[in-house]
Amino acid sequence: MAELFQTELRDLTGSANTRRLRRSGNVPAILYGHGKENVSLSLVSKQVQAAIERREKLVQLEGAVTENALVKAVQWDALGTKVIHLDLTRVDENETVQVTVVIVVKGTAPGLAAGGRVNRTIRRTQITCPVMEIPNKIELNLSTLELNGSLTLADLALPKGVQLVAAPETVVATCTEIIVAEEPTADEATDDAAEPELIGDTGGDDAESSDDADAGGDDGE
Repeated sequence: MAELFQTELRDLTGSANTRRLRRSGNVPAILYGHGKENVSLSLVSKQVQAAIERREKLVQLEGAVTENALVKAVQWDALGTKVIHLDLTRVDENETVQVTVVIVVKGTAPGLAAGGRVNRTIRRTQITCPVMEIPNKIELNLSTLELNGSLTLADLALPKGVQLVAAPETVVATCTEIIVAEEPTADEATDDAAEPELIGDTGGDDAESSDDADAGGDDGE
């Protein structure tokens, strides 16, 4: 179900007018697409903030503009906590769209009990689906992730009508063994402390080798 946004037309643009708009509890937005002209809008900040925090993609515009639209881009404030601008693109309720959705993990990986840790390799993925069926998240169940194992996009719980854009074999999460570095023993620490430090020219072949290495320059990156 589409999220409802109340809209007003925004006739005045520019940074000063935009700041005043935000101070009044609204968010500036731009609506475009489907061969129609761009429209500058003012949206209610509370509605926008709540929808974006729930990861909603599809919105229903009411008021000055009555259309269905997709959230195309979100601009945040410097702290990354408050939405300060939206890009919206027009959509038809019968079309199929490509969007990016977040991957949410659930369950506990058996590999954790075996001394491993879970590593997330990707946290979002692109999908195609009917515009009215866009999920706000896709779940990945970790309950089959063993030590030294991996889960791929093929393991995602895809809702009906949703298809992956990336290759199904793309790795989403792994479980790798935690390597703990051993502390040096007292004898090893004493031996290291007694090792003399060589300072200055040591002479002989070593000095010539060092000169040759310097003369060789960098191999490049």
